[in-house]
Amino acid sequence: MTKQNDASRKGREQSAHDGGAGSGEATRALVIVPVLPNHARQEDDTGRVRLARSPEARLEEAVGLTRAIDLDPVQTSIAIVAEPRPATLLGSGKVSELAEAVKDKHAELAIVDHPLTPVQQRNLEKELNVKVLDRTGLILEIFGERARTKEGTLQVELAHLNYQKGRLVRSWTHLERQRGGAGFLGGPGETQIEADRRALQEKIIRLKRELETVRRTRDLHRAKRKKVPFPVVAIVGYTNAGKSTLFNKLTGAGVLAEDMLFATLDPTLRRVRLPHGTPIILSDTVGFISDLPTHLVAAFRATLEEVVEADLVIHLRDISDPDTAAQAEDVERILGDLGVDAADANRVVEVWNKVDLLDEGNRERLLAESADGKRPPIAISAVTGEGIVALKALIETRVSGELQSVEITLQPAQLGMVDWLYRNGDVIKRTDNEDGSVSLSLMATESAREEIEGRLQRKSG
Repeated sequence: MTKQNDASRKGREQSAHDGGAGSGEATRALVIVPVLPNHARQEDDTGRVRLARSPEARLEEAVGLTRAIDLDPVQTSIAIVAEPRPATLLGSGKVSELAEAVKDKHAELAIVDHPLTPVQQRNLEKELNVKVLDRTGLILEIFGERARTKEGTLQVELAHLNYQKGRLVRSWTHLERQRGGAGFLGGPGETQIEADRRALQEKIIRLKRELETVRRTRDLHRAKRKKVPFPVVAIVGYTNAGKSTLFNKLTGAGVLAEDMLFATLDPTLRRVRLPHGTPIILSDTVGFISDLPTHLVAAFRATLEEVVEADLVIHLRDISDPDTAAQAEDVERILGDLGVDAADANRVVEVWNKVDLLDEGNRERLLAESADGKRPPIAISAVTGEGIVALKALIETRVSGELQSVEITLQPAQLGMVDWLYRNGDVIKRTDNEDGSVSLSLMATESAREEIEGRLQRKSG
């Protein structure tokens, strides 16, 4: 990328963070949600009709995305687009209306909650005389601000470069210049835009190599974990479903958990011991979202491999959100892209969060409807702790088997196992015998019972 182009980009980024012309206030932004004729009926790659979100729900999410990077949405609107325009997507009347709003509200940025082609983005910037971000660009900006680890930074940068690769045709005149060939009569040489594209491609290749190194390191860490065979449980869900709050509740960790879209970006793993002693590795992942940019899915594949390799996947839903069904579809679609079958009840557990925000009537109705001849989802509140005990029990059953009654008598030479049994089972009764042996009645998971039998054989051998 050229110095002028890079400086221009950095200037815009600095302006966005500083709130414009050194005012110290948040950047003022317009938020527009276009509603196209085919919005009511959308099909995925398999031909299945997707649940449509209401324009109001889409607007609320777009405003949430805008505020996630401290922008000030000074005006929000829904634009009904009867016939999408190739040049600007929106009709000329709506574009003129937005241009007036930019002046009246002193806006410095316009956010269009819909994918824009490079030509549409450039034309809208000319008409509105402010920078324009589409949905993909906005999500990339949020991810860029949230990335904390080297891996996260690399992944966001790669996604951003892939996104920008097709958008170098801007209003900047330096991109029209050509580098002349040898002598006055030489060929036209390489245009500046071609040089920029070549530089971008070289940087993309370098980033892919660095990420491949990261992926190999992650594979090594995963291989080490498999040598100490702790089951891996991954929490996935739509952004702001409460994944980090649940992660903190289960682990006691201090992961950032705020009422904010994409509050957590970099994955976090912690070891947790379940009520009957089963140790697991719990993984908190980046939140999913509808129309997640393909650049991001590709760039974050190394991170999302934690989900692919997980023994159990917890699909956490914000059941209080009116769009929870559509959000669940989006999560299931992304899981499918990763090779995880959301319908596999043995591997994917659906958990309903934020039930504390429902009244009793709605809660009972939803649980009754969800049963439908199957086991209903676990209903929890990660904030109040409601349902957490049941969730832990379910996780332990799925990864270690059902609880079983175990009766054993430890000889004096085997008493070193007593502490382990208390940590890995629920001791109901203990009898200290006159011959120095100890008889125990306990409840243990299937895997713990097998471990007990193996330890006893080794001790007696």
